[in-house]
Amino acid sequence: MQAEHLTKEDIALFKRKLLEMKEEAEDYTEQGNKQEDELASVNNHPADLGTEQFEQQRDAGIDQMRREELKNIEDALQRIEDGTYGISEQSGKPIPKERLEVMPTARILVEEASETN
Repeated sequence: MQAEHLTKEDIALFKRKLLEMKEEAEDYTEQGNKQEDELASVNNHPADLGTEQFEQQRDAGIDQMRREELKNIEDALQRIEDGTYGISEQSGKPIPKERLEVMPTARILVEEASETN
């Protein structure tokens, strides 16, 4: 099912935007991994262990969010390849271009998102 409400130019624009988002997310993840490696080699004072544990937990949460964001971007790129980008996975209705401009990884309509929460 092709998203008829989106032109080929629209799809190309969203694909470029998603590829930029993917590159940024990958760069950010790579930078975070380098910082973790650098910090892992530093011996901390025992009084700093609580702070270090807190930061590790926080960083683990951030890493999880980054992985989810990257997966959402890759899924959106796959939908472009499949010809289903811009179509709600829940109802099959077109996702408005305005929503995709704000959230290029959108899978469902705004009203469908509020129904699931």
